[in-house]
Amino acid sequence: MASLDQKSPNVLLQSLCCRITGKSEAEVAHQFQYAVRVIGSNYAPTIERDEFLVSEKIKKELLRQRREADAALFSELHRKLQTQGVLKHRWSVLYLLLSLSEDPRKPSSRVGNYGALFAQALPRDAHSTPFYCTRPQSLALGYGERSAGLSGSVGTSGISSLGVYTLNGPTPTAQSLQAGPPPLSAAAGTQSLGSRLAWALPISSSPSAIMAPPTTRPPLGPQVPNTRAVRPRRDGDATGEVSEAALVRDILYVFQGIDGKFVKMNAQDNGYKIDNKVVLCKSLRDISSRLAELGWLHNKVRKYTDARTLDRAFGLVGQSFCASLHQELKEYYRLLSVLHSQLQVEDEQGVSMCTENSLTLRRLLVWMYDPKVRLKTLAALVDFCQGRKGGELASAVHSYGKTGDPQMRALVQHILSLVSNPILNFLYRWIYDGELEDTYHEFFVASDPNVKTDRLWHDKYSLRKSMIPSFITMDQARKVLLIGKSINFLHQVCHDRTPPGKITPASKPADTPKDAAELLSDLEGAFQEKIDAAYFDTSKYLLDVLNRNYLLLEHLKAMRRYLLLGQGDFIRHLMDLLKPELARPATTLYQHNLTGILETAVRATNAQFDNAEILKRLDVRLLEVSPGDTGWDVFSLDYHVDGPIATVFTRECMGHYLRVFNFLWRAKRMEYTLTDIWKGQMCNAKLLKTMPELSGVLHQCHILASEMVHFIHQMQYYITFEVLECLWDELWSKVQQAQDLDHIIAAHDVFLDTIISRCLLDNNSRSLLNQLRAIFDQIIEFQNAQDSLYRSALEELTLRLQFEEKKQQREEEGEWGVTAEQESEEKRRIQEFQDTIPKMRSQLRILTHFYQSIVQQFLVLLMTSPDESLRFLSFRLDFNEHYKGAWSQGQRAEAASFAGRHQRATSVKHLT
Repeated sequence: MASLDQKSPNVLLQSLCCRITGKSEAEVAHQFQYAVRVIGSNYAPTIERDEFLVSEKIKKELLRQRREADAALFSELHRKLQTQGVLKHRWSVLYLLLSLSEDPRKPSSRVGNYGALFAQALPRDAHSTPFYCTRPQSLALGYGERSAGLSGSVGTSGISSLGVYTLNGPTPTAQSLQAGPPPLSAAAGTQSLGSRLAWALPISSSPSAIMAPPTTRPPLGPQVPNTRAVRPRRDGDATGEVSEAALVRDILYVFQGIDGKFVKMNAQDNGYKIDNKVVLCKSLRDISSRLAELGWLHNKVRKYTDARTLDRAFGLVGQSFCASLHQELKEYYRLLSVLHSQLQVEDEQGVSMCTENSLTLRRLLVWMYDPKVRLKTLAALVDFCQGRKGGELASAVHSYGKTGDPQMRALVQHILSLVSNPILNFLYRWIYDGELEDTYHEFFVASDPNVKTDRLWHDKYSLRKSMIPSFITMDQARKVLLIGKSINFLHQVCHDRTPPGKITPASKPADTPKDAAELLSDLEGAFQEKIDAAYFDTSKYLLDVLNRNYLLLEHLKAMRRYLLLGQGDFIRHLMDLLKPELARPATTLYQHNLTGILETAVRATNAQFDNAEILKRLDVRLLEVSPGDTGWDVFSLDYHVDGPIATVFTRECMGHYLRVFNFLWRAKRMEYTLTDIWKGQMCNAKLLKTMPELSGVLHQCHILASEMVHFIHQMQYYITFEVLECLWDELWSKVQQAQDLDHIIAAHDVFLDTIISRCLLDNNSRSLLNQLRAIFDQIIEFQNAQDSLYRSALEELTLRLQFEEKKQQREEEGEWGVTAEQESEEKRRIQEFQDTIPKMRSQLRILTHFYQSIVQQFLVLLMTSPDESLRFLSFRLDFNEHYKGAWSQGQRAEAASFAGRHQRATSVKHLT
């Protein structure tokens, strides 16, 4: 006997069914047949491949069954499984467990009512393949083998029970609708008894009668015994002219898209035409042509539904649209069955065409007026909806409802209620549970599963603008996106396990088309209230969690105090401590030394009273070193962000903070340097009074230092009060009034962008920034020049004092104070020092001239700046027109030209 591994797949599958059920091979025939269908099916799960969502579904199901302990145990086991990394496809395992826990006999709630046609699970005992009682070795598992032997069933997912064969079958002709048994295919012998009986059932007893096309309806011709001949009066008269009765019969066939005896489809003209050889009066020919238009309209709608009904990629909205078209066609077929019944009664009773109640072409023209209007509307909708799906399809249907015809508007509104039902189901699942099960990309909220958690808020979810239905405004769509995004952000980033039902109470969903129709009739009332309520509740809860658990506002204040130099005592003390270290070359600095100095500055100032969570994120950062850099050029403070607050303080934002800090740190260093210069001047003023030859040079130093102090003070005032304080006040006001996290992020981005612009750090202000850095460099040069001057002067003063002290000491001892040689040596040294004073004065003059020329260029650039605050800064820097008097002729012309252009632009703006 062959081993188990050598058996065929069919035998192994049947053995598995026996092993699971504990029954014999004969008793598991139904289960084996179902297993074959499942293995041969081509199912894809209708859920997003998100491990987190599946685990949440399992926990919700356990909580719904009041198994809280099992839910907690599952959560712990899932966490351990994630840390081990043994399984590569954890999502598949979790989804299998979730699927096994569901009862297959219960209808699935994952999709809308109209998605059941193609997206629900297979019924337990539904069979789309014939029932086999033979041994499993004779059953083929391959799709090609199975389809070759199963001609009576086309689908592999249970859809064939809805009339797949008849939908895809050939269009019957008038002759094929006569009474009689259906034609048998080559594989008729292998069909089941139910499949063979389906042909013989009348339309009222068929389970798929509602969805069946007219090709499977009962024949319109009279079903009379062969002994009863058709009356000659209904076929024509003695002259050979076709009678009206024969045309009525043909027209009833044409209404269903079936060629008649006299009225047939003309492929060249794409319409039904009466053969020119047929003898017929002009009036009947015209009426018949007008009635035959219904057949063309019917075929157009029918062709669209046949092509789209089984198209899975068409999505739930598309299937709902097809279902609405099927409903309209069903009503149309019902009317045709009434007309057929009347025609049959007339045939059986021998009623003449001239009687009052007989069925004539003119009566048909009157009775079919309303159905023709409805079919025209459906055909126009079908044309307009070609190539559309999802929300775009709903928008196309909604646009046709804007008409003054009440009947047409009611028809479109009914179709729209069916089409919009899946969209509203998507919407409610998203705003109340945060779940997005959009397998066919029909919803206007899109998800990118490749985005990591740290970029969830910014990149994972977005709007598909083409899929936003026209009855939903852009503001409503944005709120819908924010609601679901907030729920997922709370669960996945903030790790908040609060059920969505406690954040915002779920309202009644649009389970039926009637509910959807009621909701669509009040878009600005009940629908808007639901969206607003969910939006405000979810956003408020998210902001509360960020402020309470993650100290979002405290981190925002910390950015202002440390990176924007708002904590004055801390910054000043830090500079005092760092001055010896930062004066050294940048290559000799060590970060751990600077970090220790930072901690010392924190402990010695009011910064020590900040939250420990804030202080531990404050750190030192050294920038990239360039040749010749000192510690002042590479030093920077840093602030570490992670978790939910990194959503607000992104990498781009922290890069902006770093640029602004470097600019403010350099400006603060200039203020610190000028303070040291002023201290040096005040301390040495009295000492150098005994050296009158230095009075001119020292006066020059005082004037240049005063100019620099005035410039830096005005710049600091502008940066601190007109830029930082004003913008911070605006930001804080917007943050306090923010309704959602996006408002805070947008206000923060505007805050940083405006600071970058007004601090001359953007691309448009590059020339201004270069001039300002040149001014800063001149201040450093002036400090070095003054230090050199004072160093030389103090050395000379010390030597003179020592000479006078020795002279006085020797006089007290009764000796000559100095000899002629010593006196000449002293005079020679003094003369050498005095000879260096013109060189110092010349150096200061050159430095002053260069500094003033740079300031003049800076002022011209400020005057020509489009920013009004920068133009006012130029007025304060040169309030007495000291620099303006030294402008060149070209600089004067440029400033005057810009002033004229600005005045004209302002005048035009006021006029408009």
